[in-house]
This record gives sequence, C-alpha cells and structure tokens, in this order.
Amino acid sequence: MRYLFPMLLLLPALFSCNQAEEAPPPKVGYEHPIPYAPRQYVCYRAGEPITMDGRVEERNWEAAPWTEDFVDIEGELKPPPTYRTRAKMLWDEDYFYFAAIIEEPHLWATLTERDAVMYQNDDFEIFIDPDGDGQLYYEFEMNANNAIWDLLLTQPYRVDTIRPKFINNWDIKGIKTAVHLAGALNDPSDEDQYWSVEVAMPWSALKEVAPGARMPRPGEQWRVNFSRVDWHLDIRDGAYHKKTDPATGQEQRWPEENWVWSPSGRVDMHQVETWGFVQFSEKTAGAGTEPFAEKPEEQVKWALWQLYLQQERHYKQYGAYTDDPARLTLPAVSLEGYTFRPELATTPSMFEIIAADPKAGKWHINQEGRLWQSPM
Repeated sequence: MRYLFPMLLLLPALFSCNQAEEAPPPKVGYEHPIPYAPRQYVCYRAGEPITMDGRVEERNWEAAPWTEDFVDIEGELKPPPTYRTRAKMLWDEDYFYFAAIIEEPHLWATLTERDAVMYQNDDFEIFIDPDGDGQLYYEFEMNANNAIWDLLLTQPYRVDTIRPKFINNWDIKGIKTAVHLAGALNDPSDEDQYWSVEVAMPWSALKEVAPGARMPRPGEQWRVNFSRVDWHLDIRDGAYHKKTDPATGQEQRWPEENWVWSPSGRVDMHQVETWGFVQFSEKTAGAGTEPFAEKPEEQVKWALWQLYLQQERHYKQYGAYTDDPARLTLPAVSLEGYTFRPELATTPSMFEIIAADPKAGKWHINQEGRLWQSPM
C-alpha cells in the first residue's frame, strides 16, 4: 500500500502527457504580404499599322491608356520607385503590342546577344499567361541595346519538381522590337532622360499555349505583368559599373531594384496569381471606352491559390499534405448565394483541391500550382 499513493499521483501526469502527444497540430494559414489587388487594363484595338521605332508618340499610342505607374515588387512594403515607368497595350489581328517609357538618367546596357540573361543589365520585362493556369507562360526581356531574351516557362520556379522550369531555346518567331534613347547610351558625361520601347508579339506564337490554341476574343482576359530591373551604378574610369558593396567590393551583392506593374508582395516575378488582368476590347483605341468586367470566379481561384500555399506550408512543416479541410484556414469568398466548400484529395506526394464555380463547373488546383476548370 505504501507504493499506491505515489502511483496514483503519477497516473494523471502520464495521462496528461499522452493527451499532449495526441493533440492535433495547429491549423496552417496563409496571409498575403500585401492586399490582393491585381492590376486591371482594357486593351483596345490599334486603328492602323504601328510603326516600330521605339517611340510612343504616334496616333495609335496616344489613344491608348497608360497603365498605372510601376511600384516596387513588394508593393506598399517598400518605398515608391525612384524613376517613373509605365506601359501601354494594343492589339490587332496579327499582333499583341506593348510600349513603355522608362525614365533613366543613366542609360546603360552591355549585352547584345539574343537570349543573354538580360536582367544582368537594366531591362524591361513582359510576362504573359494566356489561360491563367500558372503553367506554360511566356517571359520576355529586353535592354537599351534592343537585345532580347524570350523563353517559355513550364511552371514557376517555386514548384518542387525535377523537370526543367523553362525552355530557353524557344523563340517568339516573328517578334518585332524597337528602342528609342532620349540620351546617350553608356556615356556618364551627360544626364539622360529615358528610354522607350515597342514590342509586337505575333499571335501565331502566343496562341501556342492560349485557350483553344487561338488569339483572344473580345471580352476575354489574359494574365500579364511587367517588370523593370534597375541596377545601382557607379562611375569609375569614365564608365558605368554596378555599384559595389563597400564591405566586400562585390558588385552582385548590391541588390537591384525590381519595379513592376502589378506587385506580388515579395521579390518573385513568378507568382502568376498576382499578375494583372488584361481584357481585350473590340473597340478601336480612341473610339470610346469599355469597363473592365470583374469575374466572380476570380475570388474562388484566389481562394484556391491560398489553400495551395497552405498545403505547401503544411508539407514543409509536417512532411505530408493534409486531406482534412479543418487543418487549413478557409479563405473568405464573398459572393451572394455562394458558399466556398473545397474538397481535398491527397497521396503521399500529391494533392488536389476542388471547389465549385459560382456559375457552372468546378475549379481545381494541384501540388504543381496548376489551376484548371472542369464541367459539373
């Protein structure tokens, strides 16, 4: 009997330990670093053929609206850019046109070969995901030498797979580009004003991964974003050099600026879900305006993206995806008459999340960040 009392005291402690071991881990959540508000743009038709000279002055461009001024890629988390950048878009039966004016007091470019890694210079970049599925999208970069780099991304770099993320030997056949310099290139003795660009991408190339393998129809929307890489420069021996880190003397350790049209909240241009929306209009630029049509399913798709990011976080923390919706933090979807009730299916290395579309069909997203729609 003299051992019974200590054993009775020990039993609640053991029971408490077992309870603690069996308690479920806390929910996984995701909070976007900045408010989710992708930019919106209505792209009007060009009224006549565009002269490709790099100048944004002819009647077509004057009638087209500007995008908002570019902001830091991290949005409101960082100060506004030092220099102004903005872009315009047009389209016709043959091309998707882009133009931009890039304010810059120090015009600098060293790369001249096609498919060089253009962001090692000051550059201007265009990203296009025709169907918004987060896979198979285009990246295009150019510098003030009018050197270009075009590639096809199979999926964002964040996706953990062994297959190649991009196809560098893919070219936009028939592309037209031009640069205009308001200043002297690579001459530190003067102060420059800006460089401007024009780009014409043929639908014959862009339709390869577009819905229905065709050019867009009026009213359809594509995901698009723009980026400007701007390096800090020093002047040494009468020439421009990337600014060095005084602690190490290394150029690459002094970070470049990343200024974009639609910010992602972090330094990652490959967050397709945060790119802007471009709506193609039948109207000719200057012949009236058309409102941007916000689509209710975009709320559902953004909710699925958030759950995708939660599943990625769950895998990193616990070594497996979860098939229990209660383990995830359900994002809010505010649509009248609609309730967001996602379904989860998992294997040890894969998952799929499914949610009803507000009108018809279902939306799916999987472990590769591929987003698609299926009928009911």
